[in-house]
Amino acid sequence: MRLIAAALLILLGGYLVGSKWGTHTPPSVEAIHSPETLRTVNARGESLAGEEAVNVQVYKQAAPAVANIVTRAVEYDFFFNTVPVEGAGSGFVVDASGHILTNFHVVQDAQEIEVTLGDQSRYRAKLLGADTRNDVALLQIDLKGRKVTPLPLADSNALQVGQRVLAIGNPFGFQSTLTTGIVSALGRTVQTGDDTFIDAAIQTDAAINRGNSGGPLLNSHGEVIGINTAIYTPSGTTAGIGFAIPINTAKKVAEDLISFGRVHHATLGIAESRALWPGLAEALQLPTASGLMIEGIVPGGPADQAGLRGGNRLILVGLQKLRIGGDIVTQIDGHDIASPLDLNLIVNRKSPGDRVKLTLFRDGRKIEVPLTLGDDAK
Repeated sequence: MRLIAAALLILLGGYLVGSKWGTHTPPSVEAIHSPETLRTVNARGESLAGEEAVNVQVYKQAAPAVANIVTRAVEYDFFFNTVPVEGAGSGFVVDASGHILTNFHVVQDAQEIEVTLGDQSRYRAKLLGADTRNDVALLQIDLKGRKVTPLPLADSNALQVGQRVLAIGNPFGFQSTLTTGIVSALGRTVQTGDDTFIDAAIQTDAAINRGNSGGPLLNSHGEVIGINTAIYTPSGTTAGIGFAIPINTAKKVAEDLISFGRVHHATLGIAESRALWPGLAEALQLPTASGLMIEGIVPGGPADQAGLRGGNRLILVGLQKLRIGGDIVTQIDGHDIASPLDLNLIVNRKSPGDRVKLTLFRDGRKIEVPLTLGDDAK
């Protein structure tokens, strides 16, 4: 598993103090299918060709639908004085109904959301819902009769390393900024928090910075392939390694939110768990040195129905209280499980109702338990 640690990741949004998807094709997209033959002219009438012409054409057709998102909230200081808090990020219009995709962390805790499109028209936006696990949020604005061409969505499963990409967003508040690059790698697992991650992330060397978060990563046909979300950086500035959420992931989130008002996620029904480490395994004389210790089970959930057991006694390890004596999960469908993140990654790729097989240790014995995944939206 190719895992990028959260310690050197910066999410590209955040607070600063003080129709059907993929079915719409803009009229000009077909002309971009052969970039080596595409020609256009600049403002002085000079001829542009090849990649230069593609950049210009994609930017012209996409920029009007890219949103500059400003959020406002009120926090309190140590003396309980109110402190206005403002944040910024990006997003993009995906249909004629004014739905906008962005990152959840861009709009998290916002009390007001304002959207400015490429033509400088401004709108109040409503948060329709979000998938916190995958860091995707769906907004909606009232276009008030304005015609905005939504961005077409590609199939991110069809991407190849080396493909040309273009990012449009609002880094550091500079609206409608274009950067270019390539798909540097595919299928990365990028940990963005203790139990949050970007699954099957698209890695790119296109320059993206704070404020780009939530904006579109486009292919040379002007189609969205991902949502720019994070950069890998030892220094706090762009280092040529950025990550985007695959658009197929975001598309499913949007469809669920529009159709059902919530996102359907598979769940095992494990309330609390903790990674086992060799020192603890040795001290407790356990039969395995790695795995996921189940501390608590959701009553009536899939794990409970399958007979899994949570911890039954508390111990103190250093300053940590651990509930031990429960099952220790070591594999799901043959995939090793050593941490809550391992478990979340596997379950995230499943659907409610799917059957899985858990390999675990119980009272020193290795057993296998079949389980039907539930729906965490219920």
